[in-house]
Order: sequence, then structure tokens, then C-alpha cells
Amino acid sequence: MRDKAVVVTGAGAGIGAALARRFAAEGARVVVNDLDPDKAKAVAEEIGGIAVPGDASAIVEPAREALGGTVDVYCANAGLASGGTEAADEQVWATAWDVNVMAHIRAAHALLPGWLERGEGRFISTVSAAGLLTMVGAAPYSVTKHGAYAFAEWLSLTYRHRGLKVHAICPQGVRTDMLTAAGSAGELVLAPSAIEPEDVAEALFAGIEADRFLILPHPEVGGYYAARASDPDRWLGNMNHIQQKWEAAQ
Repeated sequence: MRDKAVVVTGAGAGIGAALARRFAAEGARVVVNDLDPDKAKAVAEEIGGIAVPGDASAIVEPAREALGGTVDVYCANAGLASGGTEAADEQVWATAWDVNVMAHIRAAHALLPGWLERGEGRFISTVSAAGLLTMVGAAPYSVTKHGAYAFAEWLSLTYRHRGLKVHAICPQGVRTDMLTAAGSAGELVLAPSAIEPEDVAEALFAGIEADRFLILPHPEVGGYYAARASDPDRWLGNMNHIQQKWEAAQ
């Protein structure tokens, strides 16, 4: 990663900040993006990076300019943890879709022509285990994270022979503000096995070294995912028991 031009969205705190720090430690030139300009500036100053605050959906061009005209690695990390059921306000659904899926699509649309011409590029999507397994009490989040995973998968199968590397990071609980915002559902399902943001960054770099698409900072998620695929009715029954336990605790 030495001298690579890297963009990390949602990097003012949590997983994004941990990724930015790790890329910088590896010698990369890092753009730190966050909606909060003060947070972006603080992390950028800490790591010797460049703060480019703003909406992650429109960050590619200003980030490319800040990095001298090129982006080698793009970390689509910014995300929105929207709780609620199918009855959540339509604006909640629309915002979750825009942040968790469309921001990734817009970034890829802007970056792919240059990457394919060069025959090289790396797209890293911070998805979530919710994109593989679904999260109780969070329909907009679960559905849109499934979308984010599907898009990363589509990118990989479509362009890997043309030099595009894609990684989908799917952690369970991570000790960030997002875990706190998950409330009682997060406490029940995610908190017992929660890890630090730095553990996610470490898992990503191990996955890059091994050239893996699916990055599982919680290795047990692989077993859950396999069980879901092999016996969906049993898996849904087990998840419904967790749902009932959560409802009883409300």
C-alpha cells in the first residue's frame, strides 16, 4: 500500500478511522472523509492525511483532486444504522438506501472507467454481518446491507478479470457509536461478541494479503452463513426465537 492513493468514507470515527489509520501506517496517502468536518480534520491531522469532508455520495472527484488526480483504493465505509420494521417511514427507507447502497454505486460509477483502463483498482465495501444474516429490529439496515453486499459481489464477478479487486467486510458487533445506537437489539445480539474497530482493520489487511473477497472479522459468521444457506427454515426459526426473546425484554 506504500504511496497508494486511498479514500476512506465515514472515517471520522469507528471502523472508518481505524481503516484510515491502518492504511496510513502502511505508507498510503489517505483522504479522510466524514460528514462532520471537525472529525475528518482530527483524524487526517493525526495520520498525516487529507481531510475531505462532505457527503460520501459525492466525494470521488474532490478526493481525486486532493490526491493528485488518482484513486487506487476506495473504502465505501460510510453507513447508516436505521432501525425499525417494514412500517418505518418511507424517508427512513430512502435515506438508508441512498447511504448504504447508492453511495457505493455512485463511487463505482465514477471510479471504474479509470480503473478498467489501467487494469487495476481496489473497492472495499464495509457491509456488515447483517448483509449476510439479517439483524433483528432493523429492517431498513438489514435490507440495504444485503444490497451493499450484492453490489460488491456483482462488481467482483463482473470485473475481476480486468484487474478490479473487491472486498466485502462483514463484521458483527464492533465497539462504535453504531453499536450503541442499536439499543437493546444490539445489546442482545451484538454486544456479547463485539470487537474493536482495529480488529476489523486487521481482518481487512489479512484478507487483502490472501486476496479474499469476503472478510469476516468474526470467523463464526461463516458458519452461520453456511447454516442459513443449507437449512433456511431452521435458521429462520432460530432467528425468530431471538426475535421473541428481544420482544419479551422490551
